[in-house]
Amino acid sequence: MKDLVWDKTLSVDVPEIDEDHRRLVDLYNLLKHAVADGEPKDYIAALTEELIACTAWHFRHEERLMLKYRYDGMAAHKAEHEELIDSGKELQQKLLAPGKPVSGEEIQRLEHWLVGHILGTDMDLGAYLAQEM
Repeated sequence: MKDLVWDKTLSVDVPEIDEDHRRLVDLYNLLKHAVADGEPKDYIAALTEELIACTAWHFRHEERLMLKYRYDGMAAHKAEHEELIDSGKELQQKLLAPGKPVSGEEIQRLEHWLVGHILGTDMDLGAYLAQEM
């Protein structure tokens, strides 16, 4: 199982956002390994909760920066944040459902969710903030 690696490809060129993204990648990798290794449900629950909490904090961080620097794309970006948090909570319920093993496909979806957001709307935000900050 290959870890997700944060590198310059995922950099949005805003150091404080990149730092948040590195933390999210680390948590994702911990969760991926915990599921693959069959770790106890309470450990997986703790990791999932931490990942969702850190993601929500990170989204509020981005939204604060969008407000401060008057980012025109804030409404759409914030809507995506809300959708992603909802998706994360759905995955959390699946991960913790009794007697149901989590598929590699569900974990892969989480990776696509994380990487897709960074490479999509966060890159646009990063380009804007890099000019404004």
